[in-house]
Amino acid sequence: MSDEEGGGSLYVLTAVLLTPAQFPSVLGDDFPEACALLGVPPAAEGYGLVLGQDEDGARWTVVVDDVSLVAAAIASWDCGMEYDLSPDERTIVVSLAGWPLDLAVAAPGIPDPHDPEQGADGTGRVPLAPPSADAWGPVQRRMGADQIAREWADWREQVAEDGGAAAAAHPGLARALREALEYTRQAPPPGRVRSSFAGEGTRTLRVDGPGWSLVARTDGAAFVLLDDEPSQVLPVPRDGERGLPELPQLLAALDGIAVRPS
Repeated sequence: MSDEEGGGSLYVLTAVLLTPAQFPSVLGDDFPEACALLGVPPAAEGYGLVLGQDEDGARWTVVVDDVSLVAAAIASWDCGMEYDLSPDERTIVVSLAGWPLDLAVAAPGIPDPHDPEQGADGTGRVPLAPPSADAWGPVQRRMGADQIAREWADWREQVAEDGGAAAAAHPGLARALREALEYTRQAPPPGRVRSSFAGEGTRTLRVDGPGWSLVARTDGAAFVLLDDEPSQVLPVPRDGERGLPELPQLLAALDGIAVRPS
């Protein structure tokens, strides 16, 4: 595709969606926060993020408003099919220096990936960069919740083995559950509560709030991560002596207000 800023070519490496129902967790607790990080308005239809390199090897993130095109490309790639993602220049909202995600691939035949000089994209901002793994904070907390969602079976087995934790005995955990319940009474910003298909009759819930993240299956337990508890995962079982009997009702209510991929 053509690079709006320099007029050259952009070699596309990957793409991700930025919609209320699906966005990279590294960007924020909700869709408006993720959009603000990239300097774009939180349009209801969302965006596609196209990550690539220019002819000099510089990293670029191109935000486009043709969400269906990017979604089609991602679906094709996931199925192992080729797809030439070349958005029309009229769909480009902004081209930003750097990548917000860590990519292990590079375009062949051009210099190694590197950031262009600050301000090369016309914004004057520091190039986008993936988060550091050396410190614990909101980004790492959200990434931890993503990992649990991907490795759900392993975490569910762990809860079954150790019986989990007492849900009401930890103040940070109790606060997260209270604030999650409040979402069912007063709608949070778009993207704070997301629901995705996890199997027949089952959904995976991702819920985020100030200082906490929750990941759960509607037919199982939940896990909470806190900014104040580095690298700790607090399980919330629904059954047993240390379970939370009202957890199924909470998860069902959250699923009822969650945004879902179209």
